[in-house]
Amino acid sequence: MYTTKNPATGEVHATYNTLTPEELEDAVTRSTAAFSSWRDTPVDERVSVLSRAAELARERAEELAQIATLEMGKPIQQARTEVTRLFQNILDYYAANASEFLKDQPLFPSSGDIAVVKTVPIGPVLGIMPWNFPYYQVVRFAAPNLLLGNTVLIKHAANCPQSALALEKLFHDAGLPDDAYINLFAKHADLESVIADPRVQGVSLTGSEKAGAAVGALAGSYLKKVVLELGGSDPFIVLDDHDLDRVVRQAVTARIGNGGQACVAAKRFIIMADTYEAFTTKFVHAMSAIVPGDPTSEGTLLGPMVSVQARQEIQGIVDEAVAAGATVLAGGDAHDFSGAFMPPVVLTDVKPGMRAWNEEIFGPVAVLHRVNDVDEAVTLANDTIYGLAGSVWSGDHELAEKVALRLEVGMVGINATAGTEPELPFGGVKASGFGRELGEFGLNEFANKKLVRTARGQLN
Repeated sequence: MYTTKNPATGEVHATYNTLTPEELEDAVTRSTAAFSSWRDTPVDERVSVLSRAAELARERAEELAQIATLEMGKPIQQARTEVTRLFQNILDYYAANASEFLKDQPLFPSSGDIAVVKTVPIGPVLGIMPWNFPYYQVVRFAAPNLLLGNTVLIKHAANCPQSALALEKLFHDAGLPDDAYINLFAKHADLESVIADPRVQGVSLTGSEKAGAAVGALAGSYLKKVVLELGGSDPFIVLDDHDLDRVVRQAVTARIGNGGQACVAAKRFIIMADTYEAFTTKFVHAMSAIVPGDPTSEGTLLGPMVSVQARQEIQGIVDEAVAAGATVLAGGDAHDFSGAFMPPVVLTDVKPGMRAWNEEIFGPVAVLHRVNDVDEAVTLANDTIYGLAGSVWSGDHELAEKVALRLEVGMVGINATAGTEPELPFGGVKASGFGRELGEFGLNEFANKKLVRTARGQLN
């Protein structure tokens, strides 16, 4: 069952039945049929669809934002930003760069033959999407694949059905053939049949490492291309007190944005000893001033977590750490809050073996670490199974760059968070997954880089 349940109130607003195995089979059949024509649709017509979808995103921004706020508790201003600065910009970006990304690449073999690499589609591809960014996560997969000529099957999170339906309608209203983009209200257990189907050529998942391991194993067993964007425990390394007020503001935003429910959020704050007290004082003060509130209110910075269960999971990590000797500097107890609301928490004295050390904390909880030198900072930053992103903050750019290059991550920012923009590749290493989304990299993940070779002297 797919259900819209307001995490701020607990009220159920809508429910939808899941597809039967027969309906899933029909969806793959329709997607395959649509591919036979969509792949041959002129590129300028595909561009027109993406451009029109961006226009509709602008027109429907408030409607889409309100749906996201209702379904997963995202504060309304952040929901609008997701639509207008992330979703819409990605559509515009791929529309604007289509000719560059899809142009032929000539090669010059020693034989003297004429050779060219063409970027062509591979067929229907499956996207398994999370709830935390219900529009952005989908479009960064769907936009490049639709531009390329692939057709897409989207299995959205079970708690975001209205977001999923709104996206499907937007693409169809933009002129995309109905079966070139199909929303699947599917059970996780039924997805193996879709991945196994020889007509489906690839799968992309954004989610936990547990889900990634399961999907990656299935994709491998059926010889399917797979992209996995999984969890992160991103380090935020402060090397000195340069522009400390700005650094603290960035740190707070990087931790509590989207309720702390972002794979690329800063989660571990690693601070040099001579800066630790000053940073901690300012950071704790700022975090303590943030009170969870109604996500529909304009000034709310922190809404509810996605569910009561999610809040209880994060509170359990905090409680376990405190029982094992961790110190709470701010927040620490969500039991006085109703529903899925949780105040920001700042922990220190977190040690190896605690869940707060080893696991991704997918909520508004920051862990502070004091270190004595650069080597200790890098060692601590890399002491995790994850490798999504990180950031380094310092007035010494040369030093910051050296530290950044030593981090075992797919993305790193220097005096900035890694963040996301349409032009920049997004993805990680280690247990954070593999493959890249966005930029030209994202388009090429599910493309056939097809070599066409003509014997020398045979070209008229």
